Amino acid sequence: MSHRRIAVVADSDTRWKWGASVARQLAPEHALDAVFLRGRSTPTERQLAEVGIEPGTRREATVAELAGDGELAAADVVVLAVSGGTVLALTHTLGRAWEGRERRPVTVSGYVGVVYEKMVDGLLTRAGTDLVLANSAHDAARFARAFDSVGVDPDSVVECALPFLTGQPHRPSPERPFTLTFAVQPSVPKERSARLHLLERAAGHARRHPGREVLVKLRSLPGEQTTHVEADPYQLLVERLSEPAPANLRLVYGNMAEVLDRTDLLVTVSSTAALESMHRGIPTAILTDLGVREAHGNHYFLHSGCLASWDDLDAGALPMPRAEWAAAQGIGRTDPYAAARARLADLRALRHLPPLRPYYTPSSAGPYLLPILARHGLDEKGHPLPTAAPAASGGVRGAVRTAARRGAKRLYRVGHQRVAPALRRWGSA
Repeated sequence: MSHRRIAVVADSDTRWKWGASVARQLAPEHALDAVFLRGRSTPTERQLAEVGIEPGTRREATVAELAGDGELAAADVVVLAVSGGTVLALTHTLGRAWEGRERRPVTVSGYVGVVYEKMVDGLLTRAGTDLVLANSAHDAARFARAFDSVGVDPDSVVECALPFLTGQPHRPSPERPFTLTFAVQPSVPKERSARLHLLERAAGHARRHPGREVLVKLRSLPGEQTTHVEADPYQLLVERLSEPAPANLRLVYGNMAEVLDRTDLLVTVSSTAALESMHRGIPTAILTDLGVREAHGNHYFLHSGCLASWDDLDAGALPMPRAEWAAAQGIGRTDPYAAARARLADLRALRHLPPLRPYYTPSSAGPYLLPILARHGLDEKGHPLPTAAPAASGGVRGAVRTAARRGAKRLYRVGHQRVAPALRRWGSA
């Protein structure tokens, strides 16, 4: 039997982490191929190293280029770790390209984090993939109901859990200081004043508890792109603190699982790191300082028992999730991907997989679908659009090189003049 392969198509570091982790859960014995979509948030080498999952092969491509990609078509499984609109575009173009093949890959889609907004919007763009992974029993039930109501096979929804809910249970250690980790997010909150407030409170907590270590867990370097745009990185905001940062406050990078290994209290607004922390039995605080609001995503944790303010944490609070709520989120399950692996085995046992059939078609939702396809370089049938010919010698390539050089110079100046001194002062890991 030929060596089996699972390919992950990803468009950012966060989605690569999800897709690669899903691949390891679904088919740990398969060779892992990475296809990174070329664009604003294509992961950097540093971001890939931080995720810590090394693919056997990796390359970059556009959605339109994948339409005729023989390597992708020959994979056994393809995990679409991309936004809903991109899943929709890929389902259209790959469905057309793979029609008539004796064998085609099983396609998998899902959500990188908790689904707290635009559930129907995101779900129907993922309809048509063979498996749609739901991160909890709650999500699985509402996804299946939504699919059933619009004529999409509800059996394509499979309950599992976030794939990075792993790691050893929390054990306090007398060999290190009590450690509070503030897991920041690129775009929650968005306002500079709100982000600075949270950093001020983290620094204030470090001053009130000089025996503790306070880590500000960063997502990316200034200039690096993630799934969400970060307008005001905490690395730069540290220079705006009203008082110099205390010695026990540190800015850190690194794999979240490794940071959690030394964490005794995880603090965040609404990061999925909270679920990772809860899974390991680490006290976890969902901040209320800026309100419990849909815009911040912390309303998802309303019934968790973990809502807390910085005042509560300063006073010694160590929130733990309610058992019933945690179980409903898939926290604590021993093998949450067993059902997904069984469903995958059933599909692969079929002599012929049915064609990919996205929910949206040009006839059912043309004004919605066609602009999405066009943004990904596809026509209404999912075929690549003709591209403009390159300009005279050096035109396109020269423009690209110039833009790249300018971007690199700006990033270097920011890093050299502002970020590097801050990291040297406050430490990094």
